[in-house]
Amino acid sequence: MIRIAAALAVVALAAQAECRDDRVVISGGFGQAAFSVSVADDAGERAQGLMNVPEMPTMTGMIFVYPEPQRASFWMRNTLIPLDMLFADASGMIVTVHADAVPMDETPIPGGDGIQFVLEINGGLAARLGIQPGDAMQHTAIPGSCN
Repeated sequence: MIRIAAALAVVALAAQAECRDDRVVISGGFGQAAFSVSVADDAGERAQGLMNVPEMPTMTGMIFVYPEPQRASFWMRNTLIPLDMLFADASGMIVTVHADAVPMDETPIPGGDGIQFVLEINGGLAARLGIQPGDAMQHTAIPGSCN
C-alpha cells in the first residue's frame, strides 16, 4: 500500500513539473497522456484553429482557451484531418469527447454548456488511449491544475 502511494506521488510530482504552456496532460482511469500543444487563446486564434493543417504528429494538438465557461460548438470547415475534440469545464474536467470529427464537415459539433477548454487531437486517439468524460486535463491556463 505504501509503495502504491509513493508511486502515485512520484507520478503526480512528475506531471506538476511538466506543467507548461506547450503541454496538456490528461489523467484518468487509463493512466496519463501528455500532448505537445499550440494554444488558441484569443478570438482570431480560436477562429483559425487547425484549419488548413495537412497533418499533425501523434501526441500533439491544440488547446482552445476561453476567458470564461460558455456553450461551445465547433465545426470542421477547412480542416483537412480528422480530429477528436475533448471539451472541458473550468476545472479541466472533460465533459464531452467527440470522436473522429469529419474533415471539411460544417455540421456543428456541440460540446455542451460550461465549457472553457477544448483540446483537439488526432482523430481516434482518445479511444486508443482510453480518454473519456470525467478525466482531468492539466495545463497552465486551467486554474489549480498545476498545483
